[in-house]
Order: sequence, then structure tokens, then C-alpha cells
Amino acid sequence: MNSMITVDGNEAVASVAFRVSEVIAIYPITPSSNMGELSDDWAAQNRTNIWGSVPKVVELQSEGGAAGTVHGALQTGALATTFTASQGLLLMIPNMYKIAGELTPTVFHVAARALATHALSIFGDHSDVMATRATGFALLASNSVQEAHDFAAIATAATLSGRVPVLHFFDGFRTSHEVSKVHAIDDEVLRAMVPAARIAELRARALSPEHPVIRGTSQNPDVFFQAREAQNPWFDAFPGHVQDAMDRFGGLTGRHYRLFDYVGAPDAERVIVLMGSGADTVHETVDHLVAQGEKVGVLKVRLFRPFAPAAMLAALPATTRAIAVLDRCKEPGADGEPLFKDVIVALAEDAAGDAPRFAATPKVIGGRYGLGSKEFNPAMIVGVFEEFDAARPRRRFTVGIADDVSGLSLRWDPAFRTEASRQAFAAVFYGLGSDGTVSANKNSIKIIGDETDLYAQGYFVYDSKKSGAMTVSHLRVGPAPIRSAYLTGDGDARFVACHQPVFLERYDLLSHAAPGAVFLLNTSVPADQVWASLPAAMQRQIIDKRIQMHVIDAWKVADDAGMGRRINTVMQTCFFAISGILPQEQAIAAIKAAVEKTYGRKGRRIAELNYRAIDRTLAGLFRVAVPAEAGAAAATAEIGVPGLPPAGDDEFARFVREVTMPMIAGKGDALPVSFFPPDGTWPTGTARFEKRNIALEIPVWEEDLCTQCGKCVFVCPHSAIRAKVFTAEDAAGAPATFKHVPARSKDYPAGSRVSYQVAPEDCTGCTLCVDVCPIRDKSKVSRKALNMAEQPPLRAAEVDNWNFFLTLPDYDRSKLKRGTIPASMMLPPLFEFSGACVGCGETPYIRLATQLFGDRMMVANATGCSSIYGGNLPTTPYTTDADGRGPAWNNSLFEDNAEFGLGMRLATDQLADAARLQLRALAGELGADLVDALLSADQRDEAGLHEQRERVAELKTRLARLATPAAASLAALADYLVRRSVWIIGGDGWAYDIGFGGLDHVLASGEDVNILVLDTEVYSNTGGQNSKATPLGAVAKFAAGGKPTRKKDLARIAMDYENVFVAKVAYGAKDVHTLKAFLDAERYPGVSIIIAYSPCIAHGVDLSHNLRQQDLAVKSGHWPLLRYDPRRRELGQNPLSVDSAAPSVPFREFAGNEARFTVLERQHPEAAARFMAQAEQDARDRHEEYVGLAGLPLPGQVADEEAESKGESNA
Repeated sequence: MNSMITVDGNEAVASVAFRVSEVIAIYPITPSSNMGELSDDWAAQNRTNIWGSVPKVVELQSEGGAAGTVHGALQTGALATTFTASQGLLLMIPNMYKIAGELTPTVFHVAARALATHALSIFGDHSDVMATRATGFALLASNSVQEAHDFAAIATAATLSGRVPVLHFFDGFRTSHEVSKVHAIDDEVLRAMVPAARIAELRARALSPEHPVIRGTSQNPDVFFQAREAQNPWFDAFPGHVQDAMDRFGGLTGRHYRLFDYVGAPDAERVIVLMGSGADTVHETVDHLVAQGEKVGVLKVRLFRPFAPAAMLAALPATTRAIAVLDRCKEPGADGEPLFKDVIVALAEDAAGDAPRFAATPKVIGGRYGLGSKEFNPAMIVGVFEEFDAARPRRRFTVGIADDVSGLSLRWDPAFRTEASRQAFAAVFYGLGSDGTVSANKNSIKIIGDETDLYAQGYFVYDSKKSGAMTVSHLRVGPAPIRSAYLTGDGDARFVACHQPVFLERYDLLSHAAPGAVFLLNTSVPADQVWASLPAAMQRQIIDKRIQMHVIDAWKVADDAGMGRRINTVMQTCFFAISGILPQEQAIAAIKAAVEKTYGRKGRRIAELNYRAIDRTLAGLFRVAVPAEAGAAAATAEIGVPGLPPAGDDEFARFVREVTMPMIAGKGDALPVSFFPPDGTWPTGTARFEKRNIALEIPVWEEDLCTQCGKCVFVCPHSAIRAKVFTAEDAAGAPATFKHVPARSKDYPAGSRVSYQVAPEDCTGCTLCVDVCPIRDKSKVSRKALNMAEQPPLRAAEVDNWNFFLTLPDYDRSKLKRGTIPASMMLPPLFEFSGACVGCGETPYIRLATQLFGDRMMVANATGCSSIYGGNLPTTPYTTDADGRGPAWNNSLFEDNAEFGLGMRLATDQLADAARLQLRALAGELGADLVDALLSADQRDEAGLHEQRERVAELKTRLARLATPAAASLAALADYLVRRSVWIIGGDGWAYDIGFGGLDHVLASGEDVNILVLDTEVYSNTGGQNSKATPLGAVAKFAAGGKPTRKKDLARIAMDYENVFVAKVAYGAKDVHTLKAFLDAERYPGVSIIIAYSPCIAHGVDLSHNLRQQDLAVKSGHWPLLRYDPRRRELGQNPLSVDSAAPSVPFREFAGNEARFTVLERQHPEAAARFMAQAEQDARDRHEEYVGLAGLPLPGQVADEEAESKGESNA
């Protein structure tokens, strides 16, 4: 079939896997989640497989659970599959051994991704796949979107005929997320590839009580070895089955593949061997070099396991004299990576045979490339080929980095370009996470692919931060298939667009621009003033490169069309209007069709607003007049690094200047190996240097109205508004515009001053502080004590004010009344300026914990949103107080976070005991008074902690004077004598699902740990998939038809242990309740768990209404507030306190504001109505049940009452 579709790699694979499966077990993990999402969505739409039935798609609690479900389905005779990546694949390994050991046909589709080692990386390499080499799964590699589509079918055919399960992998992000125009496989081809006879054989081997057998036996030393070897014939034969499937597929489609595909000169002397997307880049480079007369080639490895040496050798030209094997993984301590070793062994065995393939065995060198999606382009490939010409080629090397530690890296010429790259039309778009730029560009690629005969490719670069980080879209269009699996190079883009003008001062946006390129800028600056507003260095680039410049105020167009700040459709229309790829009328018609497809299901209103924006765009698009020569300033201007690096020459300042600031500027690729910490240890407190400056408006403090309630500080997701109390003398050198007023509270010394100050370049403009402000001007009700105002006119003055504010001393924390909002918000936050979404519902809880306990916090953070905005480079938001103390933070994995935190607590207590033991032993030399005071210290409040720290400081002084081995040993442990607060933090995906087993164990442990569950009711970090925290009737990814079951009640489960402190909080509904819950939880001498309601963009709600939604969640009964404090039992009171009233508003009033509920009303109105009614009843029932539990008398009280009643009756 020759029909063409434009899809990304995940959809290309899922479209085949769905049609040849009966059971699909899924669990979200980036970058493979989309395959599961698509399968679930198609099943919800009742799409069928090639046999006419709708596959059963089920989400599990973990990847291990998904693999177990697939195993069970296979053993019962169904065609079953799953999708995964990285750590998820590792969790599947135990079942993979079982599935392969039982010779069970299946295909696991893997978007290959780096494994977490010294750090987490969500990006692509082959580390995860290489960890499965010994499982018995065949490993089949796809190099492109087209191949991923084709190999999904080939793998299915091969596994059914050969009985060896297949792990079909393709590069995470580079292939999984690349959008490309490919030839589609129709159902007839799939039916031919998967004949009924093979399926019948699978059914016949299924477990059945009609013909029972036993599998999974336990074998002893007498037979296990022999039984293991009995499988050899199947593995030996399997490469033949794969080749047969490839041949059959080629006959059906005209697309032919071999186990090892060679491309290049027939008489090549130098050959690169590799697999994955890099092979296509080498293919493009080889084509270019061969056209210039070079004798080079590339061998693309398709089937890596079982390895077929004879097929590999036969594919290599007999003239080969040198081979470079490239592995996209690292095996520390090994003398070579896996593919390299396989090639070496194949060549060595061939040379030792009777009829060697080569007259002289080729020399082989091996290199690593592309770890964590590191760029791999033709210039680097030429560098590899050139290494062969060295007098002594390096046997081991890396390419793509500057290794000044081991000296392994190859040099390459970054100016090299292939002819294919010159022929393609390349475009680069700079956007902001969640501004719609990426979505618009995906639509653009699909429009070009569907509306023209051109081939199109789209690839999208964004880090693992949440919305608010820069995104870069790379689009290519050309007349031939595009093999360029690399980014647009400097000087190669014929079109560059900047959707956010703040990037002008931060990045070298025009480095990609080719001579004569078109530059499109979104800006609110009038067209006739734009040129003067540009940085001088950019002006010079525009003139030197003869760039045509166009501008539009896309925000105004979008706002006038009723779309608020969503500019994606406007900018997409501009691209087609001035790029010339499509005739304008055809392009606009295609954009409108794409709008209908994308937004039609969400309601006519959204589609109509987009149509209106499209129609109004061209009138607001202007070309900028570019002068012939640059001004004096532009002629010498250089593009600098954004932000203000720290002064000083200490280790921290040097690190920030040399490493952090270049990374912020997007120059991290150029940093050498020697600059990096080898064990993954990074300094904290660097987020303050980033200065993202993304807010169009910021809050302005009206000091004459302010009552100093502290609510604005309490709700700020990014710690961008703060309060301090200080003396008038402290403010003596303040800037003229710095605002401060007398302190209203009598808790501070007479004459104290208070200031509420905004960080103008760190604020995200979420408006929550203004929303929560309770004070209005009685003469002008629209004026509050905080009001939003345009940021640019305020920026310079407020930067000065902010910098001065930071110099003011922090108030003595031991003297603050931490139980009140106004006083507790005077505490400095030790979590600031994270990369979390604008208006994030999670971060205020973390900030609050650091304000209250940050100087003694140990944090175990589950993988998820909170680990990404909490620890994603280039900057770190956890910071320190004026004494250098702050949260010590680490992320282990997703599934083990509770156990990880428990380990922190156990070690802390053990080492504190060791310190006390050694302290007693040295009592005579240290002084009994100091030792007794250290051992008996009461550290339950701030004053006690402060006093203990002073004692420990004195202890260290005395130990230093002793200068004995015993003193040195105790000095190393002395800090453990200060009480530490261990916090286990994660989202609902961790706590309710994948990590629940470990969480349950920690709840039962009785240890002094504090658990904070940031409950967004979905897997937020992977894109909004269903979890056991998802409420009834909510639509989420993996629950496209609405979740049919109730939300898991984690609070009630925790209360069943009876010795666990439990709280459910919602800071936007009851701030004081939230504050008290945190204080009580941390003070509790055992396990505490706080379950915190956290609105998320995945709910389909504008997070500027975050606080309203929290309030409605509580008032509707969706989120009851409660505390369960076992200490109350000692006072003769019921431990449970229900802290919210009975539902006072209909559940629909809460749910109706969120698309996760309302979208179902348009798609399945009857189901939506049923779910809505049931959810309302459940909310009322839940509240009644909690109130009933809270009203129960204690067991002893019941017995006493019965005895008293019995006594009275006897009397």
C-alpha cells in the first residue's frame, strides 16, 4: 500500500501493535507513554484489531505489573504486548526471563532511554536495552519512524513463527517523538504477516483445564542445566525467522530489510557499524562522502540478539580494512561496549576459521556516542572516519563531547555539511513550554506531509522541566526521504521564529539562521519601534546575514479573538504566510482543518475561537525595515550569558560561572568532562541565577492597604513574593522605590518595619497572590493590596528593590510564632524559583516545609514532577539559609522512594546513637556538663534546636583541641546530635500505585519520618495518565472513557495502622489548617503522612483559578479535610478530626470547571451524567463516614460506659 501518513515514532509503532494484539498492558513512562495513551484512546473509541475485536487495554500499578499481566495473557493464549522504556524496562526483566524461558511469542516495544545513574535522564540511548541482553528476548533495532512502523509488524511475524519473544526498540525522543511522513501498513498486509496458522499454534500451547500441563516448575541441579540448553535450537534458528519475516514484508510492501543492511561504496575500506537512529545519520553522511569518491560505508545492525555473525560478515564488503563500532551506551569497567565486543568476536572467529571472509582481518576501533540524546551529526561521523587515517587510531574513543579527563574524545569540524542537509528547507522555532509552540509545529509538519508531495520531519527539543522552559522545534521539508536524525546546525535554517521576546536577551536565536533567512518575532513592541528594541548583537546578525524580519503581536491577536494568551495558532498561520511552503489559501484551509481535528472534540467554542484568530492574523503581521548598516554599538556587540553570576572566587562562585551560567545560556554541549562532578553531587541554591523573566505582568504591593496577613507569600508557587520584618536602621540604604511600612503585629519590637517584595525576573505572573489577597480599597473595589501591572516598566527598579531586600537580615526564627500565617511567612523559603508550571499546585507545600523545617531537612524525593522541578539542571531550587544550612535532597527511583527515605531515617538514628556512645566515652575529657546537656537536649522546638547547635559547635571546638583519633571520630559524627527531619516526598503515581508497597511498609514501621504526598490525581510528570488517585468519571490518559472506579482512600488506609499521623490538606481552601497539619506532623514522634490536594494543568483548568478549585474541592466534599493524631487517644479523645463541613455545593460546581470531567459530557453524555451523580453521592457518603468514625468513642470508653450502665441497672 502506498498511502502516506505523517506521525511520530510512538504512533507509528502503536498503530501496528494495537491492530495485532488482543491484550495490551500499559504503564506510563517517558518517552514511551504515548503508545499506551493511543492504545487506550483507540480502545475507548471501539477501534478493532485486524480480527475485528477491540483489544483489552489495562493500566497496571507498575511496569513490573504490566509485564506480569502480559505473561499471564500469553500463557492463556492471547496475543499480548506492552510498551516501556528505561527504569520501566528494568522492572520487566524478571518476567522477560520467564517469558523467553517458556518460548512464548510476544513483542515488547521500547523507546530506548538512558538509565538513572549519577543522575536521571529521560532522554535516549541504549542503556536500558543493553541491560536485557541475557533475558533471551531477541533485540530488534529500528532506525527511523518508517522502520519503527515496519519492524513492529516484522517483529510480530517473527516471534509467532520462531517462538522467541522480541524486544523491538527505537531511540527515545529522536525516533519516538520525531514526526515524519511514512508509508502506512494496511490491515491486509498485517493479516498476511500474521497468518491464522501461527495464531492457532499459540492457542494450542495455551494453559487450559481441557488439556492441562504445568509450567513454571522448580528444578534441581540434576536437570536445570540440561533443560536450559534444550532451547538452543530455537535461538539458533531465530535469525532465519526474522529474515524470512523481512522478506515476506518486502514482498508485500516493496520495503526490503536485512538482518545487517550495508550502505556505501561496494569496495569500501572504512566502515562504521551501529544501530538505532544514528545509523540513518551515518547513511546520509556516507552517501555524501561516496559521491565525493570516498571508499566508506555503514553497516546497520537490525537484529542484535540473537547475534548472527555469518550474516554480519557477509554484509561487509570484502575490501573492508578498518571498522569503527559505535555503541550508544556505556558499560563502566568493561574493555568495550556490547556491540563492539560482538563484532570483535565475530571477526576473530572468522579469522580463525577455514575460509576467512577477509584476506586480512580488519582493524576494529570502538566508540561511544549520543548518551542521553547527546547530538550526533555528520560532522562527528566524518571525525570517526578520519580517525582511521591517524598513525595510531584510538582503539577506544568518544565522539560528540570534549573529554579532557580521559582524553578519549575525537575532534571534528563543526562546519561540515552534507548535500542532503543543504537541499532541505529547515526551520527553527523557539517557544515556551505550554505556550502551544510544539503542538502548532506538529500540526504544521502534518499539514505539509498531508497536503504536499514533500517529505517532512519535525523534532522537538525540550528539557524535562515543566511548562515555562524553552522549547526548540526543528522542522525539515524536502523532496526526498529525510534521514537527518540530528538538529538543525548553525547557519542552516531558512526560517527562524521566536514566540517569546524574553529570549532575545538570553539566547543567540539567530545562530541557526542561514544567509537570507526569514526571522519572525512575536512582540508587543510596535512594528516601527521593534528594530531599536533589539539587542545590538542581534541587529548586527540580521544585517550581516541579510535576514528578512517580520513581527506580530500574537498576544493581542489571540486576546482580540477571545483566546487569551494562547498564541500557537496565530504563530502557525504566520509561518505558512511568509515561509512560502504552501500557497496561502491552501495553508489557511489546512490549518483550520487541523484545528477541527485537534479541538473539535473539546467543543465548538474552542474551534471557533481558533478560526477567528487565524482570520485576524495576517492583518497584524508586519515586515520590519532593516537598515543597510549596523550602528556603532551593534558593530562590536557580543552575545553574552544571561543572568548575573555570583562574585567571588570560592568554589561555589567558580562553579556557577563556569558550569551553571553556560548551561543556562544553552551552551552546555561545549562544556568539557573535567567541569562535571563525577558522582553527581551538585551545589544547591543556583536557581536564583537563572532569571527566566517570563512574566508579562507582576504583582505590585499597595503598602497603604496591606494588613500584612502573609497569604500572598503562602500561596506563591515559586517563592517570588516574600516578607521580612526588620529595623528602620536596616532599611537606611534602601533604593528610593523600596517600600516598607511599620509592622502591625505587636509580636515584634517597637519600630519594626515590614516589606513585601516581588522578585520581578523570577515571578511567573500566575496571579495567585492577587487572587488570595483579601483586602480591597473601599473607594475603588478593583484595587487590592496586590495588583498586577506590566512587568517591563517596573523591571529595573524592582530588580534593585529585590536585591536590597535580600540583604536585609532574616528575623530570629526561634522568636517567630510559627503557628500563624503572618509570622511563619517571615521565615525564608529554602525552595525557590523552580521550573514548575505557572500556578503549580504542588510547590507551595514544599516551600512551606522548607520554611518551617528546611534547616534540618533530609529529603527523599520520588521521581515525578517534584523531582524534576526540584532537581532538573541547569539550576537547583533547594537553597540554604544565612548560616549555610538547608535541605539535603536526593532522588533514588520512582518505585522505592519510601524505602529510600526510611534508609535515611535509620542511618540518621544509628549514627546519632554512635555519636552519643562515643560522647559518653569521652565525657571525662570533654566535660560532664557539656556531655550531659548534649545527651538530654530537648529539641522539639526552634529554641531547643538552636541551643543544641550551639552545644555541638562547642563540642567541635573541644574535640579539635583534643586532637586524638577518638576525638576525630566523634567530630565526624557530631552533627548527628542535632535532630534531623526526614521527609519522603512524591506524587500520587508513586504513593498510590508503583510505590504503594514500600509506602505501606514504611507506614507500618513506626519510624520518625514525614511523608508528603502531592496528590494531583494523575501521573502529572508523564503527561496526565490515570492513577488510583484519579477520581470517578475523570478523563485522563489511560482512562479515555472516564475512570469507572472510585479514588483510592489512602488516608483511611494509613489510619488503619492507628499509630500514624494522617492529614488531608488543601492550602487554597484552609491555609491555617495546612500550616497546623505540617507543624503537628513534623512534631509527631513516628510516621506522619500529609496528603496534599494539588491542582494541575492536567485537570484542564486555568491554574490562575487554582485556589478557587481547591476551595470548591473541599466544599463539594471531593476533598475532605481531616487530621488523625494518635496522641489524642492518650487524652481520651478520638484521634480523628474532620476539619471540613458537610458538602455545601454540588459536586458539579467543582467538576464543571475542569476539562477532565466536562470532556466526557461531549463524548459520552450518558456515562458522564452517571459518573457525576455517583461522584456527588460518594462525596456525601465519604463525609458522613468520616464524621461517623470521628464520633466513635474509644474502645476503653465503650467498656467503661457499659460497666457504668450495668452498675446503674444493678443498683
